Amino acid sequence: MRVTLVVHEHKRLGRGIELATLAEELKASDVGLEFLTGELQGSHDPSGVVFTVPAALSGMEREYIRDRTLEGHESARKRGRTIGGAGVTDDDMLSMALHLREQEMSLRDIAQRLVITAGKKKGQHPSPATVMRMLREHDEQTTAAAT
Repeated sequence: MRVTLVVHEHKRLGRGIELATLAEELKASDVGLEFLTGELQGSHDPSGVVFTVPAALSGMEREYIRDRTLEGHESARKRGRTIGGAGVTDDDMLSMALHLREQEMSLRDIAQRLVITAGKKKGQHPSPATVMRMLREHDEQTTAAAT
């Protein structure tokens, strides 16, 4: 009895090289492929041209979308626009975080002691990643100013 891997759409299985590698592994294990929707809907031989060409194209499409997105971000920055959500840190938060770091507290503990003072997240705590980013940016600016 042959085993068949059933996937909603080929884009959910992977893209580009990773998909080609997976197809080789499936073929070696005598596992078939079936896609429920999309341009590859139906059963396929994992190493067949009908499967590998669209897989390669979807990988290239992903890279194209990524490149265009990065170009758009760069263009927006040049026009003075900010990318991403509103900042939740301020100078008071930085001062407190620096003080708590001197006491050798963990990022998680520092984040739990800080409170966002403006915007949609007012009254909430910043994430440890936000605290780490804020402290890293401060350290980089301090180092750059010293040189």
